[in-house]
Amino acid sequence: MSHLQTLLNTWPKRLASTPAGDMSYRLSGAIGASHTLVLLHGIGSASGSWLKQLAAAQQSPDVCVIAWDAPGYAQSAPVGQDRPNATEYANRLLMLLQSLKIYSKITLVGHSLGTIVASRFALLNAERVKQLILLAPAQGFANATQEVREKSLNQRLDALKLLGPAGMAQKRSPAMLTPDVSPDLMAYVQELMSAVIPSGYTQAAYLLAYSDLAIDLPQVSAPITIASGLLDLITPAQDCQYLAKLVGVDWVNLGNVGHACPLQAEGRVNGLLGLN
Repeated sequence: MSHLQTLLNTWPKRLASTPAGDMSYRLSGAIGASHTLVLLHGIGSASGSWLKQLAAAQQSPDVCVIAWDAPGYAQSAPVGQDRPNATEYANRLLMLLQSLKIYSKITLVGHSLGTIVASRFALLNAERVKQLILLAPAQGFANATQEVREKSLNQRLDALKLLGPAGMAQKRSPAMLTPDVSPDLMAYVQELMSAVIPSGYTQAAYLLAYSDLAIDLPQVSAPITIASGLLDLITPAQDCQYLAKLVGVDWVNLGNVGHACPLQAEGRVNGLLGLN
């Protein structure tokens, strides 16, 4: 177990009861604080990917950070459809907020696949979102050719089927970071990915395959921030720049970091989130 995995135990998983089943999440700070941030992780991760933001919130008494485990991840009940859409995930997020009695406007932060869910939530629940921050956004493959879409989907699902979560994590997790990171950080990202539940990961893979962030995002009324690293191999900087241009905002450069920017670029990310 990495040192960072041990540190994560400072913010243990909690369970919230919703009409669709339990949702697990991590909490730093007190619910009801003047500034609430809700953090949505990517496809090969979980609430622990926000370790650095959970830690930073401890130093800010007026901030509450909630990092969810998406449906089908950790102890969160899966969505009902084998091939779900973003609305189903957004509705689960609404249920979580209602269960936690959070009614004030939130800063909603998505990373990678989490940006698809965050954007749909902001579109459907504009009155609940004061700011939308998208980190290394995964734009989905609905607008790609069928060949490209199916290739991406099958690569993910084949790796999961052939290697299992642990083997898949060993193969795929190095692409989440740049090679110069500490062994502890590299091990931590692998540990997070190795803990995915195959059924939940499969549902999320279909969500990614059949979503198109470029359709939802221009319709969002909340202020939008888009940021990513220069060395991201999964959501390349030029793709994120294109998305920022599409919605008329500046792209924020997080520096020479890879895809797991909430962990590798904690200072810049925490600055964007108001956690410094």
